[in-house]
Amino acid sequence: MKKMLVVALMLLAGGRVGNAQTFRGLDKSTMDVAYCPDNFAHDRKLDDKALVKVTYTRPAKKEREIIGKLVPFGQLWRVGANEATEVKLYQDVTIMGKRVKAGTYTLYMTPTETEWTIVLNKQLDVWGTAFYDAKNDVLSVKVTPKRLDTVVENLSIQFTKVENKQSTMQLAWENTLVELPISF
Repeated sequence: MKKMLVVALMLLAGGRVGNAQTFRGLDKSTMDVAYCPDNFAHDRKLDDKALVKVTYTRPAKKEREIIGKLVPFGQLWRVGANEATEVKLYQDVTIMGKRVKAGTYTLYMTPTETEWTIVLNKQLDVWGTAFYDAKNDVLSVKVTPKRLDTVVENLSIQFTKVENKQSTMQLAWENTLVELPISF
């Protein structure tokens, strides 16, 4: 009888500890993934292989001024919100004439009114730009932003169709489009 009482008390105490767990609320930023080929995870065939995967958060415009204000000109930006955006290259690629080895990199950008600097950096699993160190850059290129006729409410990244072993990563938010050509 004593053994049964001890076992019952242990189970009861264990149940209370297990029920005491609490979880933080949901993150307000939506996590998303962009693949090259576009929509890879959804449309893939058994032997298809991904070329690039971008994991990022999609903050919303919410009637705010984004480019030049929320994302200030001349300052390093983590591309998205919260944890910095990461780009996984499944094979060696060429980006604007520069070779980049297969691997996973953090994506940063520094916008100005006339050109954006796009950076791939070896430091991973970082929040924002707090741990950015240029000595870890594996790529730094400049592109010209384009003005869109329509407003893109949430930060969006997608890839154009792969043709002749090339695709373009497109990043759009508010009324700005930035394109990064990639060769495989």
